[in-house]
Amino acid sequence: MSDLRDFPDASFSGVHHGPLQAGEWITLTDPKGRRHSVFLERGKIFHTTKGGIAHDDLIDGPDAVVIRSKGNVEYLALRPLMADYSVSMPRGAAVIYPKDTAQIVTMADIFPGAKVVEAGAGSGALTTALLRAVGIHGEVVSFERREDFAEVARKNVTGFFGGEHPAWRLEVGDLVESLAETDVDRVVLDMLAPWECVDAAASALVPGGVFCAYVATTTQLSRVVETLRAHGEFTEPRAWESLVRDWHVEGLAVRPGHRMQGHTAFLVTARRMAPGVKAPRKKRRPAPGAYGDDYSGPRRADTPAETTEARDSSATDT
Repeated sequence: MSDLRDFPDASFSGVHHGPLQAGEWITLTDPKGRRHSVFLERGKIFHTTKGGIAHDDLIDGPDAVVIRSKGNVEYLALRPLMADYSVSMPRGAAVIYPKDTAQIVTMADIFPGAKVVEAGAGSGALTTALLRAVGIHGEVVSFERREDFAEVARKNVTGFFGGEHPAWRLEVGDLVESLAETDVDRVVLDMLAPWECVDAAASALVPGGVFCAYVATTTQLSRVVETLRAHGEFTEPRAWESLVRDWHVEGLAVRPGHRMQGHTAFLVTARRMAPGVKAPRKKRRPAPGAYGDDYSGPRRADTPAETTEARDSSATDT
């Protein structure tokens, strides 16, 4: 009887059990914790400073083993998790790291069977997570402006799932110009100017659908949030970042690690209102000067420019 945990290829989980096979990626970790991604091929040798490791010594053997190099150094051999694969995959564009991918999948509420539009595809790291979350009965449509990046993403995604995922369609082009999808549940944007796609996203999203943007800088963050407010038919945007810090734990020596995953990007989410329905205005008064003479960004039609008198009144009002 076959191992029921060994999901068939048709499930496209990216998870494999049983003996290691040629054509798979593995992760080799040395005693200092340094990781090396290795694509297994018969007859090949992975060379390290501590001697070579023959691929044939791993192929047809079990997962999660320790193997010695020719220099008698032990290496831990494991099939990579999706998080391991995403940070070690060949890159065209920079990848979205697992800490942000996890936030996107959870906070944008990516669910089995969802119809998701993504731009840009980059190197495919987020795409693999979206596809695993929606499953074979969902749909992910990825837009990528650059053909070379799209090709890298295609190779990485098909490499992870072991073939073309039936729920994925990759489009080379601009989302604003090419998006024809309707009844979309989620729109996830990883691009330089996501505010340019707000109108297109609003037209595609179902009422209650989630808009999610991943942006690196505070100027991008401000522009996309204010564009969503100016549009008027999205709920008040939520913006945040996540920081991850490891801990060193040895007996009574418990302390924060010396390294941490600090700022990578900001995330912004908002919900689509029903067409023609305006979102309630935020009640909290803006900070003094927030929309003063120096502000030139998007503005709701019913938000007048802030005057000097209004700023002075706001600053003294108790």
